[in-house]
Amino acid sequence: MHHLRDQDLKKEFVSHAPGYWANSGVTDEEWSNHTWQLKNRITSLSGLEEHLNLSEEERNGVILSGSKLAMAITPHFFNLIDRDDPDCPIRRQIIPRVEETLVSDYEMADPCGEDSHMPVPGLVHRYPDRVLFLVTDRCAAYCRYCTRSRVVSGAGEQELDTDFEAAFQYLEEHTEVRDVLLSGGDPLLFSDAKLEKILSRLHKIEHIEFIRIGSRVPIFLPQRITPQLCEMLAKYHPFFMSVHVNHPRELTTEVKEGLERLANHGIPLGNQSVFLRGVNDDLDTMKTLVHKLLMSRVRPYYLYQLDLIQGSSHLQAPVSKGIEIIEGLRGHTTGYAIPQFVIDAPGGGGKVPINPDYVLQKNDERTVIRNFEGKTFEYPEPAVRPDPVLDY
Repeated sequence: MHHLRDQDLKKEFVSHAPGYWANSGVTDEEWSNHTWQLKNRITSLSGLEEHLNLSEEERNGVILSGSKLAMAITPHFFNLIDRDDPDCPIRRQIIPRVEETLVSDYEMADPCGEDSHMPVPGLVHRYPDRVLFLVTDRCAAYCRYCTRSRVVSGAGEQELDTDFEAAFQYLEEHTEVRDVLLSGGDPLLFSDAKLEKILSRLHKIEHIEFIRIGSRVPIFLPQRITPQLCEMLAKYHPFFMSVHVNHPRELTTEVKEGLERLANHGIPLGNQSVFLRGVNDDLDTMKTLVHKLLMSRVRPYYLYQLDLIQGSSHLQAPVSKGIEIIEGLRGHTTGYAIPQFVIDAPGGGGKVPINPDYVLQKNDERTVIRNFEGKTFEYPEPAVRPDPVLDY
């Protein structure tokens, strides 16, 4: 589907700044300011056509995008796009296509069943000991495969109406909750002060053991990862962050510096990739990606099979291909580099791990397994012995 260039499969970290903005008079100070980046996002068809040769599928997709999921692309991320290649793996993620208007019978508005597990507006309690706290409906840029496109960006039919006080009260009352994940939208779009207000409130709830943030801002908007932000986040340890990188080209010099800054402040980083056709559905691309992540001090965490979001079938890759890629990594690179391949069971079943079949046979006496080379081995089960009779 996509045409990989040699530069995509190299592990070097490259800055693309100022890229398309080279002749626009932007200063280094402006470019490095996350507020400038947000104010100068590409949000219109004319803005795209000023820089790119659009296909008809893209042009029509942009015209129709306002009815489902808004388009917005930061200058930093826009610079990663190949202007002449409609199959560019960055373009496929971020520029609307007319295929988004095609809805298959099996696709859903809420594929993860979040709305049905929402005891108070904005708080999803699907797993026993952890919750998802949706704190905003805005992102720095909008992924075309967004699981929450029904509420994100303000263009869809639903609105996210988080009741913060009700959410805090629910968490205070439910002592089984030990883990809170902040997401949305993207929590790192909040100011330091607004974000800290949420973190400090959560931190005061004694039974909450740690807090996480899920964010694509370090990738879309690395200028936001300031020393001041990192120092504030470090006040709330144990604190974790999951970032979202799908293709090696996304790991630029600026992104690497931001990720390292977070890590230097003691924040463990994991990456959640979405398995996308034409983006990362081949072994060489995925291996380069996970190696660059480790070099950025990020542990590959999950590889998600694409959620069955409406209008996403053009980005859907076969599950069998994902299993094939995991098998191509296992044993051929360090275990730290191998994410867990999961399907978020449609309708709200939660994450289900999907692995190659390494167990060939299992009974009460033995388990027969194979390794990455295809060799088979037997592991004996412990013999069942009667409890000893003690004569006192």
